[in-house]
Amino acid sequence: MNKFQSLYEALANLDGFIYPNEIALNWDLLIVMYPYITGLVAGAFILASLNRVFAIKALRPTYEISLLTALSFMLVATMPLISHLGQPLRFYEMLITPHLTSAMAIFGFVYLWYLMVVLLLEIWFDYRYDMVIWSQQKKGFMKFFYKALTLWVSDTSPESRKTDEKIGYFITVIGIPSAFLLHGYVGFIFGSIKANPWWSTVMMPVIFIFSAMVSGIALVMFIYMAISYLRKQKIDMNALDTIAKYLFYILILDFTLESLDQIHRIYEADESFDILKLLVRSKLFFTFFIMQIGVGTLIPLTTLGFLQFKKPRERIRKIIYLIISICVLVGIFYMRWNVVIGGQLFSKSFYGFTSYKVNLIGGSDVSLSLLWFIVPFFILAFLLWLLPPWRKHASDF
Repeated sequence: MNKFQSLYEALANLDGFIYPNEIALNWDLLIVMYPYITGLVAGAFILASLNRVFAIKALRPTYEISLLTALSFMLVATMPLISHLGQPLRFYEMLITPHLTSAMAIFGFVYLWYLMVVLLLEIWFDYRYDMVIWSQQKKGFMKFFYKALTLWVSDTSPESRKTDEKIGYFITVIGIPSAFLLHGYVGFIFGSIKANPWWSTVMMPVIFIFSAMVSGIALVMFIYMAISYLRKQKIDMNALDTIAKYLFYILILDFTLESLDQIHRIYEADESFDILKLLVRSKLFFTFFIMQIGVGTLIPLTTLGFLQFKKPRERIRKIIYLIISICVLVGIFYMRWNVVIGGQLFSKSFYGFTSYKVNLIGGSDVSLSLLWFIVPFFILAFLLWLLPPWRKHASDF
C-alpha cells in the first residue's frame, strides 16, 4: 500500500512532460550526505595543514582536533553510499576491484589511501611519543592498549621525536593534494555526467573542493568552541579569530567560483537554460536562494567581513562565530542538496519536472542520514578521550 501511495504522490506532483523512468529519483538524501560528509573530512584536514605545513601558529590549539575530526567523519564517509546500495553487503567489491576506468570504483582506492596512508599514519606519528608516555603511566588494560597502539615501539629519544615530526610533516604535505583529490573526485563524478546540464560543468570539482574547505573549517570552529565549553576551558580567541579569518577568505573564493559558474551558464544560455531557470526559480527557490546563498553565504560573508575591521567584545564574537559556523554548515548542506536532488528534478526532455518529498517520519533515508551524521560525533568523543590533545607532551611543530 505504501508503494502505491508513494507512486500516487509522485504522479500528483509532476509538472509538464517527463519520461516514465524520471518519476522517482534514483539518488535520495543519503547521496546528499555522502559528499557533505566527505567535504567535512577534507576541510578539517586542510585546516590542520595550515598549522603544520604553512606554520600558522595561531591555529595550534585546533591542530589535533582538526585531525581527529577528519578521522571521525572519514570512518563513516562510505556509510551513506553503503546504506543506499541494494546489496550493501557487497560494498567491499568497490574497495578492492581494480577497475581503473570507473570513477565509482576508483573511489575505493582514494578512500583507502586517504584513510590508511594519510589520516591514520599522520595521527600515529603525531601521537606516538605521547602514547609511549601514557603506556608508562597507565595500568592494566589501558597500559596494554596504548602499547599496542604504539606497535610496541617505546623509543622516546629526541632523535625519534624529530623523525616523527619529519615523517608527519611529509605525510601532511602529501595529504593536502590527497584531500583535494578526495572531494574533487566527488565533484568530478557529477561534473562528468554530460547528459545532465545542471551537473555537467568543469567547475564542479573545483566548487566542491572549496565548499568542502568552507564546511570543514566551520565544523572545526564549532567543535573547538563546544569542547572548550564542555571542558570549562578558556577559548583561545586568537585561534578563533584566525579560523574566522581563513573561513572568510575561502568563503569569498567559494562564492566567487559558484557565481562565475552561474554567470557562465546565463551568458552561454544553451538549450537547457530555460528549464534550469525554471528549476532555480521554482523547485529550488527556497533551498538555493534562501538557504544556500542567503543563510550559507551572504550572512556569513557580511558578518565575517565586518569583523575583519571592527572586533566587538570576546563574548559577542564567540556568539557570532557559533552562529556563523552553524549557518555555513547548513548552507553547504543545501548546496549539496541543490546539486544532488536539484539535478534530478527536471526531465531530460526539458519540458517537465518531477518532485522529491522527504519523509520526516518513517523515512529510512532521513533516519539513516541523521544516523551517519551523528555517529562521527560519538567517534570523535571517543578519540578525544583516548587521544586527548590537552594532555600531549610533544613539542609544537
